[in-house]
Amino acid sequence: MKASRLAATGAVAATAVVVLSSPAFAHVSVAAEGTAAKGGYAVVDFKVPNERDNASTTKLEVNFPAEHPLASVMPEPMPGWKIEVTKSKLAKPLTMHGEQITEAVSKVTWTATGKDGGIRPGYFEKFPVSVGALPEDADELVFKAVQTYSNKEVVRWIEVQEDGAEEPETPAPVLALSAASEDGHHGSTAAEEADAKTENAAASTDSADGDSSDTTARVLGVVGIVVGALGVAYGVLAGRRRSDA
Repeated sequence: MKASRLAATGAVAATAVVVLSSPAFAHVSVAAEGTAAKGGYAVVDFKVPNERDNASTTKLEVNFPAEHPLASVMPEPMPGWKIEVTKSKLAKPLTMHGEQITEAVSKVTWTATGKDGGIRPGYFEKFPVSVGALPEDADELVFKAVQTYSNKEVVRWIEVQEDGAEEPETPAPVLALSAASEDGHHGSTAAEEADAKTENAAASTDSADGDSSDTTARVLGVVGIVVGALGVAYGVLAGRRRSDA
């Protein structure tokens, strides 16, 4: 009895190890390059792995959340891919830099060009997009994606993860948003970074000029002391010569 129980327990443990160590299937995902702070701008990458051994990924469609429209969506040009940006009218206009935005990007589509284009088996590719301003009233954004293969197979990554439930078979890409910084800044733009670099360079130049001026003043001070000492010595010697005469 003891032997049979030990054998059964060992079989269960071995099964658990196999289940836990089996690799999870890769799926389309999204992540920010750096941080994606609420109210700010970010560059996000849609990572697309090829899960097929006999077909290439030739098309990717990413649908942007209608409940949190983004006023600015700019995909990065990618060699070997044709990019199409689809816009839709907004039920409620957005305000961006003092201007009203009545439409926003609802979908971005990447289509491989050339006969042998796309993501080949055993490879993945990232599709970068600059987005903003990110919503301040949400902790995450859900992007539903559709992946098409060269053999006409279509995989829809559109299932939303439910709290407390297991991960769905084809989960939608989810971008987690971080809190804005305490000083109210939501991340720097390229222009702000350029201005900061210019200010730093000017400060370095001013510092160098100040150091140079201080050094020059010190040298002149030492020279003045030496000249004064020589003058005193010369006066003493001249007085002695007169006394001797």
